[in-house]
Amino acid sequence: MPIVHNTFIHFVRCIFLHKSQPSHLISSTSAASHPTMSTPPPKTTTITTANGGGEPEGEWVWNEIKAAARRDAESEPALASYLYSTIISHSSLTRSLSFHLGNKLCSSTLLSTLLYDLFLNTFNSDATLLAATVADLRATRQRDPACISFAHCLLNYKGFLAIQAHRVAHRLWALNRKPIALALHSRVADVFSVDIHPAARVGKGILLDHATGVVIGETAVVGNNVSILHHVTLGGTGKVGGDRHPKIGDGVLIGAGATVLGNVRIGEGAKIGAGSLVMIDVPPRTTAVGNPARLVGGEEKPKVHEDVPGETMDHTFIYVI
Repeated sequence: MPIVHNTFIHFVRCIFLHKSQPSHLISSTSAASHPTMSTPPPKTTTITTANGGGEPEGEWVWNEIKAAARRDAESEPALASYLYSTIISHSSLTRSLSFHLGNKLCSSTLLSTLLYDLFLNTFNSDATLLAATVADLRATRQRDPACISFAHCLLNYKGFLAIQAHRVAHRLWALNRKPIALALHSRVADVFSVDIHPAARVGKGILLDHATGVVIGETAVVGNNVSILHHVTLGGTGKVGGDRHPKIGDGVLIGAGATVLGNVRIGEGAKIGAGSLVMIDVPPRTTAVGNPARLVGGEEKPKVHEDVPGETMDHTFIYVI
């Protein structure tokens, strides 16, 4: 029988006692300690930190995650053990995330404890990884109306989890630890159905919405504040090596099922319509749709939009030939 920590036993006992009390007997202190869900902070496109590690905003997000986990444990006691072990028992976002990824990606021969140490040591070795994690949490919370809390994103959004695992794999690849980077890449593809080569460079503030079937090739580059929907491919055009994958600028939105092939550039703030096949450069703040893709407004004078689609998530367009 596994050893159960006394703190956890006390935590679960308190939850069940709390649930068994009539509502008029719950103290004001208890109610105050579990406020209703708070509103996210004002939207920002960058994270201001004192040390490059996601502080102080990282602390604010982590406190929000723990508060939401406690509320959820109270409302659903069946989840208390899961929430305690995954979030509430941990002292930091990096520890919680490392624990969660380790359990998600482990196998019979790739142990969760080994993966936990690998993730935690990598996060601690590069403070920019935490800043990117916080930016991704904010991006998901702000752009996806189905995301009810930061904790929901951390626990359940496989696109978010796949990106965090990729960043660790990319860091390991850069350190020439290619076998373990490729092993992580394989496990992420198996578990999350997201295939991002560990050499691919991905910015921060990324939303992989639904995420299933996303493929990003070895020499691809994805900028900051980009939103990518399910079944998107950023691929090559054949078996020729070298720099052969797309370069995606900041603030780009790529609709579901779109395919971008070759070493083409998708300019800052551009929009790729769902189901499009893009094999041409797309200028900044323009829209490409169709198979093969054409620029809305024509190649000579393409229609320019003022918003940043990767942040607004506006998939609409007026088709002017």
